[in-house]
Amino acid sequence: MRHGETDLNRAGVWQGQLDAPLSREGRAQATRLARRLARGSVAFDRLYASDLARARDTARILGEGLGLRVQEDSRLRELCVGELSGRPREEVFTAYAEVLARTRADPWNTRLPGGESLSDLRRRLLDFLAGLPPGRHLVVTHAGVIRVAIWLALGLTDGQPWRIRLANTSLTRVTFPEAPNAWTGEAGPVGDAAHLER
Repeated sequence: MRHGETDLNRAGVWQGQLDAPLSREGRAQATRLARRLARGSVAFDRLYASDLARARDTARILGEGLGLRVQEDSRLRELCVGELSGRPREEVFTAYAEVLARTRADPWNTRLPGGESLSDLRRRLLDFLAGLPPGRHLVVTHAGVIRVAIWLALGLTDGQPWRIRLANTSLTRVTFPEAPNAWTGEAGPVGDAAHLER
C-alpha cells in the first residue's frame, strides 16, 4: 500500500527520499485503512515498511490495528529524485524540463540528477522481494515502488509506469513471483482506495 498523505503531497512538492512526516489527513487515512483491514477476512503474516517517516508511521498505525510488528527496510524507499527533492512541481517542470524529457523518453535508464533511474529502483525492489518468506505480507511503501512492482508483475521492462495514479493509502495486490497470474480475479485491484470514500 501507499503511505498516507504528507503536507508536501498536498503542496505538490517532489519528495523522493525526503523524510516528510504524515499530515493530519495522512494519519486519518491510515486509521481508516487499519479499520478496513481489521474488519476484513484477510490475515497478514508480516508487515513491512519503507524506513521513511511517512511509510513507517502509516505502518505503525496499521500494525496497532492488526497486531503486527513493523519491519523497516530501506529497499522500500521511494525513487531517489536527487536534486529535484523538496522542489515544487512547477519549478521542477521549468528548471528540469530537459531532464524530464529524457526521463519520459527512457524512464528506466535515465537517472535524475543526483538520483536514481527506475532500473535502480527495480533492482532494490527485486532484492527485497526475493528475500521474502512465503506468505501474505502487507508492505507500506511509495507510489514509485508500487508502480515498479506492477511492472514486474506484468513482466514489462519498458513503458511509462508514471501513468498509474495511486491515492495515498491505496491498496495494490501483487502475487510474487507468479507474475503471469498477478492480475487474475483473486490477485485483485490496483490502487483500491474504497476506505477513503465518504
